[in-house]
Amino acid sequence: MTRPIDLMRAGRKEELWKMCCGFLNLNLEEFMIIQKRLLLEQIQLLKGCQMGRRLMGGAMPETIKEFREQVPLTTYSDYLPELTDRHEDWLPTRPAAWVHTVGRAGEYNFKWVPFPQRFMDEFERVAGGIGLLGSCDHLGDFPLKEHMKALPTISSPYYGSGGVGYLMKQALGIDFLPTDFDMGGRTFDERMKAALEQALIEGLDAVGGLPSILVYIGEMLRKGKMSIDKRFLLSHPRAFARVARAKIKSRLAGRPMIPSDLWSIKAVLGGGVDSAVFRDTVERLWGRSPLEVYGGTEGGVYAMQTWDYEGLTFVPNLNFFEFIPEREYLKWHMDESYEVKTVLLDEVKEGELYEPVITNFHGGIMTRYRLGDMVRITSLRNHSLNIDIPQMVFHSRVDDLVDVASLGRLTERTIGEAIDSMGVPYVDWVARKEIVDSKPTLHIYVELEEGYIASEQSVAAATLERFRRLDRRYRCNFYRLIGDMEKALDLKPVEITILPQGAFASYFAQRQAEGAGVNGLGRSHVNPSDEVISLLRAPKVAVEAVPVADDERAVAR
Repeated sequence: MTRPIDLMRAGRKEELWKMCCGFLNLNLEEFMIIQKRLLLEQIQLLKGCQMGRRLMGGAMPETIKEFREQVPLTTYSDYLPELTDRHEDWLPTRPAAWVHTVGRAGEYNFKWVPFPQRFMDEFERVAGGIGLLGSCDHLGDFPLKEHMKALPTISSPYYGSGGVGYLMKQALGIDFLPTDFDMGGRTFDERMKAALEQALIEGLDAVGGLPSILVYIGEMLRKGKMSIDKRFLLSHPRAFARVARAKIKSRLAGRPMIPSDLWSIKAVLGGGVDSAVFRDTVERLWGRSPLEVYGGTEGGVYAMQTWDYEGLTFVPNLNFFEFIPEREYLKWHMDESYEVKTVLLDEVKEGELYEPVITNFHGGIMTRYRLGDMVRITSLRNHSLNIDIPQMVFHSRVDDLVDVASLGRLTERTIGEAIDSMGVPYVDWVARKEIVDSKPTLHIYVELEEGYIASEQSVAAATLERFRRLDRRYRCNFYRLIGDMEKALDLKPVEITILPQGAFASYFAQRQAEGAGVNGLGRSHVNPSDEVISLLRAPKVAVEAVPVADDERAVAR
């Protein structure tokens, strides 16, 4: 089988582009033909394995219509304990790799997902396409060649986004810095310092990772907190010359030295829910805007930007896509027994919001799996580049996870434990990720019990300290990661708003007056809508401020 690196080494650039980025030339009908053909193959594999039959509820669909009508939607809890215990005998195909990401605090530490070899082969081509698109300025024109130097801010190849980086390395023959990147035993800062020193000598062509981390590294350099040892510079003339030129450049610009003074970067690759938030800062520090990628541990890569750095284009050959329209999601949210209806990519509408649902191809196991994200379809095609596939942007999380700076996902339970352990008497609370002064923050809205007085600053500080303690118990890493970056990025990790007395009682009274039953009041403390926040901050129904019963302590998103 011909791989991307074979074409790269042979200098067959046109064939390499077609292999990795050829999907951009598909029209929507051709895209759907690929989707449906691969799904029919996957259905047969699911029917032939124990877990597949269980996920399909005993159904034996023969058509895509039957598959969508008969097979229930799933979440990760439907795959327990087989995936967390990594029972390979239950799967459609033996995995070539098990990838994982952070699990749910107090339930399972890691979310494990199996990737078969055929899936990995296709994933490698998609990863190669990300590298090509991140470095090109127009169709088919990319400067990448084998042994280009890259600074990846990723971890293990078996950990979520790390898999994309390693497959890109494999696909395009990229050299990671430092040379002993794969060796453990060093902290992140130590590894980055070794990489930067090597880059001063050998040069640097590409950087990749979460944009928030790229900003962190750039700011550490700018503020002189990731210092370059003078003895190192004196013993390496090429590094000394590079730094000398960069200092002259920065002084002429009237600012501290930044990465773009040191290197002319050909590709910056990013991803995560806060890509748009940090995009301009990454470009200012590194000299190039990051190419945004939308993906996840459960299905690899779902969509990616192209060289115009606008909307993201869906990838056809890793997962089958269904979409839950926002109105269907809201019906389900009011009544979880409601069976939501999905649409396919050729049925989405411009400007509307959808929760994506994926089914892995090539012998994967995630089946009609709800990603817990909400995306917006920005247009039905990219008119400027003549790409005939709907374009999307990430909008928000819609499940009970709050993702701040793409660093650590907090569950409702984790946030609740942090609040409960403070010893501050309260009526109820809701929380969501918000952008404050162009920076992401965990914003908690809490109503204190009548007569208890506390400042928002003191409650915020106490909450952050509780997260530090919970990190040790659950390894959710929110405090450690945010704490490391707090000063460098001027982040305010936790913000507290103390709600007026009677806020929650007023909210529930108003919802009931509008005709909402018990189920219609919702069950989640996290990711409330703007409407809910507005009602809580300005109560409209005069009611006695009394604690809400435990079984009612929840607010609709």
